[in-house]
Amino acid sequence: MEDDRDDDNDNAGPTPDERRQTRRERLILDLFFNGTDLTGVASINDISLGGLYMKTQQFIPENSLLTLRIPFAEGDVIVNGEVVYTRPNDGIGIRFQGLRDADREIIKRALADT
Repeated sequence: MEDDRDDDNDNAGPTPDERRQTRRERLILDLFFNGTDLTGVASINDISLGGLYMKTQQFIPENSLLTLRIPFAEGDVIVNGEVVYTRPNDGIGIRFQGLRDADREIIKRALADT
């Protein structure tokens, strides 16, 4: 029996773009983060209403929970997030958890201005 699968992709899961539920826009901002055993400042590379990618050299494992403070012109957005993927020595993808409506509106307006 012939196997029609592409051997190069047998173990490949969905890419971050395929997993993402909302489209990310490029927006460069610094953010502040706190986790169980870490704290720091990083740069946002891109952001959506569902999450963001932040540039950091710090190793932060997948499934880590972080509290993020993102300073927008309208005010700070403070939101919890889960690390959904890592790129060692580059950055991490974060999915927001429990984004408040007011914070969602701040992000929407910032994205509309890009």
